[in-house]
Amino acid sequence: MPRGRYSLHDPHDHAPLAEEHFQCAPGPSGWRYVSQLTAPDGAHAGSVDLALDDLGRPLRLELHAGGWQVRGAALDGVTWVRTDPAGLEATEGNVPAHAFTGTSPAFLVATARLLRLTPSSSATRVRLVALTDPVLAPRTVDQSWALIDREAHATDNGPLLVDEYQVTALDTGERHSVHIAGDVVLSAPGIELEDLQTPPSTFP
Repeated sequence: MPRGRYSLHDPHDHAPLAEEHFQCAPGPSGWRYVSQLTAPDGAHAGSVDLALDDLGRPLRLELHAGGWQVRGAALDGVTWVRTDPAGLEATEGNVPAHAFTGTSPAFLVATARLLRLTPSSSATRVRLVALTDPVLAPRTVDQSWALIDREAHATDNGPLLVDEYQVTALDTGERHSVHIAGDVVLSAPGIELEDLQTPPSTFP
């Protein structure tokens, strides 16, 4: 069960946003990731609880940030309920999309798991609902993912396979690289892996 800490920062000006203390593991039904976020001043900044089925689809998502809460799942596309900080209003949403995304590294692992690309695969288009901080506002985005490299790195626990993905935002054409080993993000825009106490899990 990998556990560790990511630092999250603005990918443009590198201003620190939060630290995300996480643990994740494959299970009989798929994969689960839970984390707590801490702001630069040490205050609690939110949490992530994401469970995938064995095909990589979101069985259950619960996000908290800035007093806002989103609960969602794959249902007729993706469906979610967003609740305001006062708990007085809940807004439902549904979009014909494949999954969710957001600032947490969990969503990068989830999308890679959903697509299951190989180095010989062509780029694959995916539609996601992005839940953007600080108020978890939903926005539909289209991306293209391609697995451009897979390298084995020697470790004390045997070879570690690292996948390099090229992710393209189809509305702007902006491209960036994402490096993932098993169920841990090694690097991505705005994300740095600062501490990892146990090796990444490997998916069957």
